[in-house]
Amino acid sequence: MLKEILSIAGKPGLYKMVSQGKNMIIVESLLDGKRIPAYSKDKVVSLGDIAIYTDKEEIALAKVFENIKQKENGSLCPVDTKADNNVLRKYMEQILPDYDRERVYPSDMRKLFAWYNVLVNKGLTDFIEEVKNTEE
Repeated sequence: MLKEILSIAGKPGLYKMVSQGKNMIIVESLLDGKRIPAYSKDKVVSLGDIAIYTDKEEIALAKVFENIKQKENGSLCPVDTKADNNVLRKYMEQILPDYDRERVYPSDMRKLFAWYNVLVNKGLTDFIEEVKNTEE
């Protein structure tokens, strides 16, 4: 599910790809539903391709979202994105205890918590897709 959700550098919020054209894609904002073009020069990243640094490895963003979902029983993340850096770090330690404190910045945490809340508000909470095992 997160593969279909996009972040565009310099534009707030999250987007879903609607259509593809020559040298651009048409995306729809999850915040207000407006459609805008994203050009090939824009830095567009799928949430499915993002990972968070830990002391041992990188953890997929979907797993981190799933940790927040379990901690909050599927409801919104209570941390305000304008909160003090120490508040952000304490909450991050609760959901991902071994996150890399040198490479994961408070700005990353703010974005992570804001994205989680946008997805929950839109009802997009299937962060980890079930792998279907088909035997022939």
